[in-house]
Amino acid sequence: MAIGDPIADMLTRIRNAVRNKSKAVTCNNSRVCRGIVAVLRDEGYIDGFDVVEDGHSGKINIKVKYSAAGECALHKLTRESKPGRRVYRGVDELPRPLQGLGIAIVSTPKGVLSDRKARQERVGGELLCTVE
Repeated sequence: MAIGDPIADMLTRIRNAVRNKSKAVTCNNSRVCRGIVAVLRDEGYIDGFDVVEDGHSGKINIKVKYSAAGECALHKLTRESKPGRRVYRGVDELPRPLQGLGIAIVSTPKGVLSDRKARQERVGGELLCTVE
């Protein structure tokens, strides 16, 4: 079955894994999804990920990060730009979720970046999702 929005599918799978206290989740592989997962890893929201080739596009195995008390680092994942309503922001208009404690993930000409890196690089782009 074809997935209309692979980013929303991946974020929903991660949200469901956090809700079920799963240690890992498997998502479909795409360049944008790999970029989002890399940003989540670099910002410390997940432990890591592996790309597994299966003959088609492949799968991404994501290891969800929990504290010693069992609390997940991810509390809220929100899809901002959707296929029916794209959201573009300039570098000065990028949101600061939770007054800078969360991150916004942006697809820029320099790749998929967090809002902090996009401000450092002075580039804007499509606002994919926010993490709080």
